[in-house]
Amino acid sequence: MLGLTQIVGYGSLYYCYSILADDIARTFGWTEAGFFGVFSLALLCGAFVAPFVGRAIDRFGAARLMSLGTVLSSLMLSITALAPGPITFSAALMVMQVVSCFVLYDAAFPALVQMAPEKGRRRIVHLTLIAGFASSLFWPLTSWIDHYVGWRMTLAIYAIVNMAVCLPIHLTVNRWTRLILSEARTKPPVAEPAPQHAMVPPDQLGTAMWLVTAGFAFSSLALSAVLSQMVPLLQALGFGAASLAVSTLFGPAQVAVRFGSLIFSGQRHPLTVGMFALTLLPLGLLVAALGAPAFAAAVTFVLLVGLCSGLKSIVQGTVPLVLFGAKGFGSRLGLMAGFRYASGAVAPFLFSLVSGSTNAAAAAIVFAGLGLLGVAALWLVRRKLQPVTV
Repeated sequence: MLGLTQIVGYGSLYYCYSILADDIARTFGWTEAGFFGVFSLALLCGAFVAPFVGRAIDRFGAARLMSLGTVLSSLMLSITALAPGPITFSAALMVMQVVSCFVLYDAAFPALVQMAPEKGRRRIVHLTLIAGFASSLFWPLTSWIDHYVGWRMTLAIYAIVNMAVCLPIHLTVNRWTRLILSEARTKPPVAEPAPQHAMVPPDQLGTAMWLVTAGFAFSSLALSAVLSQMVPLLQALGFGAASLAVSTLFGPAQVAVRFGSLIFSGQRHPLTVGMFALTLLPLGLLVAALGAPAFAAAVTFVLLVGLCSGLKSIVQGTVPLVLFGAKGFGSRLGLMAGFRYASGAVAPFLFSLVSGSTNAAAAAIVFAGLGLLGVAALWLVRRKLQPVTV
């Protein structure tokens, strides 16, 4: 059920704007770059409030806040659809990205953990597998609806879908969570199951948390830069007309690696998987920069980016859960999300700045270096782990 709401949430609050950008910009007299500047500012607003939302999730319950977030998201979608001018539209878009923190992964992951902490890791994998189809569904759907009724009616339809589909599900999950917690309070306490994987020693929690946050933030900086400009980057590197066709391999690679993670989950420490995932992107960037214009280099690059993106969305939830435990999980995800959103918001601008002052190959190498800083941060955490004693 939450997988369905994540598909609708990501599709209507995030992915659809890459399709509607040109029409919205034309309506308000912006350039397309101007629209994405406003959208980046909206993402920064979401980054600012994400840590506060995480603490609220721990205090009030994830599913309860997801229900509130759905109502507010639908309201903001309606306001953007009816906005008479650019100021109203921009303000509603910024509030929309703020309330999206209440309904997307960083709220859904804690919702699963609060219902069943011992099953949280595997359910996070299940959720990302389902939600991975959001872009594949909503990019063509948005294009089709926009073609017939325009961008305003498209956003209005998405507002209705959020209320009709997501709100009942979030209310139901909230009711189930309350029942589960109520039943747990009436049962005699049981000993917590022994951890399956190495955890961070208590005296190293603060340092490890900041290192994990930095690791995913650096990786998000590099990944967001690539995803925002994948086709132009391939073309600038000299891959030519094949760039668009090759880029379609990204989606299948992302979903395939999540299937693999579902099958083999539990066999490796999530931190090891995280280091592997974060290494794939720098490797792909180096292959693209040094291997252009060979067609095999373009294919390898897109596949590695897809594998990185697919695994990264999983380990961003499983790594803090395994390293630090279920208590305070929402707060930790909120803090990490704030830094990830901020780095992701500025990434397209930074990449354009670097590539404009040098060239596409140099920019790819620079951002590969930034991605490796993320790997290094997780490696430092790996050195701090204490083994599990059974």
